[in-house]
Order: sequence, then structure tokens, then C-alpha cells
Amino acid sequence: MHAPQAHPAALVGEFRRTAVLVPLDAQGGLHSAELGGVRWLYAFSDEASLARFALAHGDSDGEYAAVLGARLLDVALPAIDGPAGVAVDVGSPQPLFFLAEALR
Repeated sequence: MHAPQAHPAALVGEFRRTAVLVPLDAQGGLHSAELGGVRWLYAFSDEASLARFALAHGDSDGEYAAVLGARLLDVALPAIDGPAGVAVDVGSPQPLFFLAEALR
């Protein structure tokens, strides 16, 4: 998903078909944060990326779930009131960001 000359539609398609790891908050919901007026859900391509994120946020014992990217884009994002997106592998050298508004 990190090809330098990738087509945006191809990246979205690949993300939709990919299972990602999503950290859960203390209530069992999807971990998210607001930045720049956008509510971002976090997703990670592997356990190592998730572990680095969790450690950096002081949550090394955190729970997570495996979710298809399509479920995040089709169910989770529309359920958020206001601008929302998915931040994939945030904190890595090659993060991806899917902004819900741009996907419509």
C-alpha cells in the first residue's frame, strides 16, 4: 500500500480488502483522536507498528481488534459526527491517511 506512484483509487481498494489492527479504548471502542478538526481512527498493518504506537502512548497492554479496512470506511467513519478519517501506520516512515470526505 506504500507505492510511491500508486493511484489513489488502487490504494483505497487495497485498504478495503486488507485486515488491519485497530487499538481499542478503555470502553472497548475504536481508539481515535482529534487533530485539525478531524476525528482520526488509528489502524496498523502489523503488530510491530501497533506495539510501537501503543508504547509511545503509554498503552503497551492495550487491546486491539483485527478489522477489514472496508468496515472502517463503510461503517465506522459514517458513524462519526463531523469530519473523520483513518490514519494507517501513524508514526511509521510511510503512514497513509484516508479522509472520509475525499472517499465520497
